[in-house]
Amino acid sequence: MGSISESWRRLSVGICGGGIGGMSAAIALRRSGHDVTIYEKHDFAGEVGASVSCAANGTRWLHEWNVDVAKGDPVVLKKLINRDWKTGEPVSVYDLDDYEERWGYVYNMFHRQYMHSMLKDTALQEQGEGVPAILKVNHSCEDINLETGTITFRNGVTARHDLIIGADGIGSVVRGIIGVQPEKTPSEQSCLHANVTTEEAVKLGFVDYSQDSALEYWGGQEGKWDKIVLSPCNGGKLLSYYCFFPRDKGDYSTQTWGGDDRPVEELLAPYPELDSHVLNHLKIGKEIRPWRLWVHNPYPYIHKNMVCLLGDAGHPMMPHQSQGACMGIEDAAALGILFSKKFFRGDIYEALAVYDQIRLPRATRVQAAAAKAAYNINERIGFSNNKNIATYKVEDEKKKLTIEEMNSYDMYQDIEEKLAARRGEKYQGKWMDGLPIGLELPNGVVIGA
Repeated sequence: MGSISESWRRLSVGICGGGIGGMSAAIALRRSGHDVTIYEKHDFAGEVGASVSCAANGTRWLHEWNVDVAKGDPVVLKKLINRDWKTGEPVSVYDLDDYEERWGYVYNMFHRQYMHSMLKDTALQEQGEGVPAILKVNHSCEDINLETGTITFRNGVTARHDLIIGADGIGSVVRGIIGVQPEKTPSEQSCLHANVTTEEAVKLGFVDYSQDSALEYWGGQEGKWDKIVLSPCNGGKLLSYYCFFPRDKGDYSTQTWGGDDRPVEELLAPYPELDSHVLNHLKIGKEIRPWRLWVHNPYPYIHKNMVCLLGDAGHPMMPHQSQGACMGIEDAAALGILFSKKFFRGDIYEALAVYDQIRLPRATRVQAAAAKAAYNINERIGFSNNKNIATYKVEDEKKKLTIEEMNSYDMYQDIEEKLAARRGEKYQGKWMDGLPIGLELPNGVVIGA
């Protein structure tokens, strides 16, 4: 293991994967003064899919890194609404009116491509703190020498870096190279995604859901796999629908996003009793694509030598907490802080050991909560605070995930506490694992009690 020097040093950083997580890491490490190269396996660095949820725990880092959030054309969410499956009447509503006041940042919904473009601009542009990152396309990672930090790409090129980040998604190659073999099973749930334009829906006289500025859910209350999730993006012009149903009604576990669009009849087939208002929207759905859903057991570690994993490469999760992108952004933020002039003393091994120590437990907690929320929407952050509704029931009140736990978390304190312990120094803060000691969560748990 490397020896600790007392002085910060500039690193050469290689990031495998140019998606949202990879671009976030590039920004964070650029801001901390390092030289960053992003390697993207495709011939362009882009994203496919539609909406991305970015709650306050993700949005705060976009502001800290001086990202031009307006470029992403977000919808600022005002509510979470759970509707009755058949009637569409609201069953549970979580109001976000005081959200920014409470947590310091808004809850943004982005279109994935717009968010990616916004992050890529920040990572690569001349303006802003740090040296612009370099993007190299058509560089697919084949192997990494864990002794020398040399990456070999499928195109025959090699590159050596002090720090290497595997941000190469759910099918991560880097993950296998550092010896992590996923234990995974196909979900009991399947999902088809569809896009609907507000303009077309309104023209046909259908309900204008864009007016709600809300994440909206149908079902999810009855312990069933059926659920429709509507997330608005592009300032409300696009409505992104995620349509879940039992896998025995359609198995897409081996499908990929890049395939052909599915027929609209396939989208409608699982839902004979669905609220007619939302069903009308699905009838005009476009770009209908299957989304593979696999449940991964938590990984034992997410770093080895000078290599670490980030985002879906390190902790893939079901989408039911809308925290996948935020967890990747938080990973990037953790790396930015750990390798900053304030905390980094030149020992990459020490920094990555702390990265593993702070990121894996938090992401694993969200991962477990997301699996529960797949069939019980009361486990979803936000709705988990609505204990006063008739259908409220969670598996274990003390273990449920709440908005307070997600947004009260202070990563700087968490890192300071763990680094102090590792360095044999005294930690003076009144925080434990990044949460303020004495904070009472809505589930009755008091931090540090």
